[in-house]
Amino acid sequence: MEQTTTTDGHVDRRALAAVGVTVLLWASAFVAIRSAAQYFSPGALALGRLLAGSAVLGVIWLARREGLPPRAAWPGILGSGVLWFGLYMVALNWGEHEVDAGTAAMLVTIGPVLIALLGGWLLKEGFPPRLMIGMAVSFAGAVVVGISMADGGGASASDGGGTSVLGVLLCLLAAVTYAAGVVCQKPALRHGSALQVTTFGCFVGTAACLPFAGQLVSQVAAAPLPATLNVVYLGVFPTALAFTTWAYALARTTAGKMGATSYVVPALVVLMSWVVLSEVPAWLTLAGGLLCLVGVAVSRGGGRRAPKGAAPASDTVVPPSSESTRPR
Repeated sequence: MEQTTTTDGHVDRRALAAVGVTVLLWASAFVAIRSAAQYFSPGALALGRLLAGSAVLGVIWLARREGLPPRAAWPGILGSGVLWFGLYMVALNWGEHEVDAGTAAMLVTIGPVLIALLGGWLLKEGFPPRLMIGMAVSFAGAVVVGISMADGGGASASDGGGTSVLGVLLCLLAAVTYAAGVVCQKPALRHGSALQVTTFGCFVGTAACLPFAGQLVSQVAAAPLPATLNVVYLGVFPTALAFTTWAYALARTTAGKMGATSYVVPALVVLMSWVVLSEVPAWLTLAGGLLCLVGVAVSRGGGRRAPKGAAPASDTVVPPSSESTRPR
């Protein structure tokens, strides 16, 4: 996992801890989504999750009295809210109706490579040669996963059934919207706090998903209590908490390096889904997913360590003075 550093070159342990919380909770989200998917449609599940997250974030935001985000932060908040909190969640939920949790997590790991690419272009973070190699490897992995799905080989080992190419495409769409959302969010964090950017991004995503309100009401009435509690869990922990800890750490490093930390997620998801859902991806799907992970690792690896006593790397982001108001 990439280490985030302070301006004096030391490891920012709080940011590193925030990354750890994010990775663990996002891994659990893939399993919780898969479990709730049999009772909730993709849009209803996204709206329920966002409503729960918005409620928690709204209470914390009011309690901390951080005020409205500055005007300069709003373009990034709107972009991340629609793309990441809104479209990403619907696409991922729909994808997990078609593929198992581990496969979905592996496909979404293409997102970090896209983050590095978009960050290099739009955020001027550069284009390391390893990035292009990593993208090619990850794309090859996605192709292998797609072939395995087309051949009916992507089912979990527990049931031996087939899954659809549609699920692969939806998970890839989720990866693209995830990457675009992160790149939108990064500039917003130069002007607003992690709590402000996360809270109002969640509000925007909730508003975007309101057309699914009718489905949510009817499905909550029919779903068993554990399934509804799963939706609440998704809103409180993988959304309200994990998106805030993500934003806290993102404010302290580049988008590309931050995105690379999420390549840990699929390994955790495979383990969790095996324990909780008895789902293990078939060998060809697993091989393709591993290629995706290798590509991400290649694209973000190989950086030089600064000599002892040297000035910090140029891609280290110095937190603005308003950082003292951010949740710890």
